[in-house]
Amino acid sequence: MSVGKRTPLVSSQFMRFVLVGGVAALVNFASRFFYNELMSYRVAIVFAYATGMITAFVLSKYFVFKPSGRHTAKEFFYFGVVNLLAVAQVWLISVGLAEFLFPAVGFGFYPYAVAHLVGISVPVVTSYLGHKHLSFRRVGSY
Repeated sequence: MSVGKRTPLVSSQFMRFVLVGGVAALVNFASRFFYNELMSYRVAIVFAYATGMITAFVLSKYFVFKPSGRHTAKEFFYFGVVNLLAVAQVWLISVGLAEFLFPAVGFGFYPYAVAHLVGISVPVVTSYLGHKHLSFRRVGSY
């Protein structure tokens, strides 16, 4: 029986994506408090998401994925498309929890902050796959 190379359960690229996503999520989460001073919670979530998304794009482009060979504007366009699905998930979950589920079950421990944290964490895997196979897909692959 030969001992071969171990295959990691999770790729280093995915781990970098998760780390970058964590930084972007922190920017998203923290900026929501700033935006919430200027606008409603519902609108602040969208602005905070955009701030986190720009952070995620820059960090993903330079620290997660190999150069695609495509123009940055095209990568950003596809990055935005993938994130449209993700922002819908974040908004529906954040608002659904904070304004409907949490009040219904009597959850009162920072309900908007907790709801937003849960909402941000949901689209991790779907976003990774979308960015890997669409946003930063290398020219000539597929």
